[in-house]
Amino acid sequence: MNPSLCIYEDRDYWQLYPLSLTRLVFELRCGIFTLVEKLVRHFPGYPVRYCVRNEFIRLAEEKHPDVLINKFKKEDTYFINGRFLLKEEVPKELSGTTVFVAKGEIVGAFVKQKDIGKVKQTSEGVLDDRVFSTYPKFEIKGEFIRYPWDLIRLNAQEIIEDFKLIGSGGHILGKVYPNVTLLDQSNIYLAPGAKVYPGVVINGESGPVYIGEGTEVMPNAVIEGPGFIGKNSRIKIGAKIYEGTSIGEVCKIGGEVEESIIHAFSNKQHEGFLGHAYLGEWVNLGADTNNSDLKNNYSTVKVSIYGRQIDTGSQFVGLFMGDHSKSGINTMFNTGTVIGVMCNIFGADYPPKFVPSFTWGGVGEKARYDFDKAIETARRVMQRRNKALTDAQVTLLKQIYERSLNEPI
Repeated sequence: MNPSLCIYEDRDYWQLYPLSLTRLVFELRCGIFTLVEKLVRHFPGYPVRYCVRNEFIRLAEEKHPDVLINKFKKEDTYFINGRFLLKEEVPKELSGTTVFVAKGEIVGAFVKQKDIGKVKQTSEGVLDDRVFSTYPKFEIKGEFIRYPWDLIRLNAQEIIEDFKLIGSGGHILGKVYPNVTLLDQSNIYLAPGAKVYPGVVINGESGPVYIGEGTEVMPNAVIEGPGFIGKNSRIKIGAKIYEGTSIGEVCKIGGEVEESIIHAFSNKQHEGFLGHAYLGEWVNLGADTNNSDLKNNYSTVKVSIYGRQIDTGSQFVGLFMGDHSKSGINTMFNTGTVIGVMCNIFGADYPPKFVPSFTWGGVGEKARYDFDKAIETARRVMQRRNKALTDAQVTLLKQIYERSLNEPI
């Protein structure tokens, strides 16, 4: 029998704010798949466990009923940090407890049954992987996802690698109307039920393009690879989807999008630029919403996370917006802007580069978004997609709201 695989959150989950406010860090997307999907494929047939923040236990149990949450069985177990992009197979025949490191940093461990009792969690419920440091070390290849912009930086290459793994290039299984241009068809996958309308250009010469089941690409849209579009999404008329973009399921996307990740169930339907950005779920950008992703002085971009100014080391950093947040028409977001969960941003000037969750306004006068009204709106939005806001989700959002009361708006 195989050992089990425990994918864990660590003490640095907060660095993926605001995206980690409403999801486990390993549920974030990079490329075609989420981080957890990438990890699990290295351990086929292994029973999977999660170690997560205490406030996520109920939600995790609801979403993953077949996975043990924050419970360790007395059995041989592989522990892998959910923020780690594993780039090689870990050894599967180890005689004793062994810690895995990448460039000297702990990324997990193989723990023998007799040592399971030594595994510790912090008061928040996440794994304290420092307990592994006394065991023999084994170097493995991979890279940590430390901040949201790392997901963007690595996205194009991850699309390429994921597409190669799927091995479906050249399979055009959906409907392609006349006058569609497919460049390097061997680097394009069109799933059953997908439709591509006249005038569309899909450029597989610049990298692979994956278009999911039931997705519609409307007339005169252009998609540059590497690119991923999840199932049942719609690319609007004349949209320009540039390289390095991943769009999750049930999204409506128009205008200009470059090197961005749109997680799922979010809309950017109209003209306007979105670049080097990550949008969570149930986000809606009003018409002619734009974000800057390059400073006029071409210096590296600094981003505020929990009051800390972090130099990204990159010239190109755009917008990071949490779940259920919205922008009004003609909203302008500055380079490296962070918007929390359940915000409604509008006004004639740039909002601050950091906007706490449950903010109403964003430019000039701002107010706290009433919790009950925010939840009512979320329910209405989700019902339009035949989804329901669960009690576990409401409880988590209430905790986020209560914490936000300590943040000045």
